[in-house]
Amino acid sequence: MGLNVRSKILPWLLAASAAVLLILVLAGVFRSGPSTDDAPAQAPRAAVPAQRSPAPEPASTPPVFAAGQDAGVAAGPIAASPPEAPARHPVDLEKLRTLLPGNLYWEMGVPTKDPEVLRKRDEEGRRWNELYGKVQSNTATEQEIHQYYEHRRKVSEDSIAFASMVLEQYGAELPEQEQGLYALSIRMHRTRLEELPRQIDEALARKSAQDQRRETWRGSGRGN
Repeated sequence: MGLNVRSKILPWLLAASAAVLLILVLAGVFRSGPSTDDAPAQAPRAAVPAQRSPAPEPASTPPVFAAGQDAGVAAGPIAASPPEAPARHPVDLEKLRTLLPGNLYWEMGVPTKDPEVLRKRDEEGRRWNELYGKVQSNTATEQEIHQYYEHRRKVSEDSIAFASMVLEQYGAELPEQEQGLYALSIRMHRTRLEELPRQIDEALARKSAQDQRRETWRGSGRGN
């Protein structure tokens, strides 16, 4: 009888095992899902090369037209904003005029377009050049010699005073090149002032020698 029982249980166990195995297989299949690549009714996927989309064209900036100007007949674009005004020069000439009221710069050096002022400057320049010619040719009087070199002294002293005042008041605001020009002017006129005593003595010595030669020439009777 035990043999009959085992013979009945064995087919049941085999059937149960097969059922469990089938359930496990089906559970695994549905969990992973069917693959569309392996589906017989669908062709295998082909590798599609990546396509670069064309670069967008740069946005064109519309021209800016003047107020009241028709865009259809515009001659061309204009600047969107006016150019910056040039920076104002830091040197205040009016302030310097109050600090140096009698300086020759205001007569002979300050920039001007006034035709009358320019005419007077030309006349003054010619007058001093003519006097310099007389000093060099030993035909100037002793008074004219002193007059000429006194003018030279005044020009140099006033030039030094003006350049020094500009550097004192505005030197930190000026470009290095402009500072250098004022410094060069100061050195140049100081050198001229140092040379004035020698030049005056030489001019007077030439004048005296010329006068002696003239007196000698006249005393010899050649002047008659």
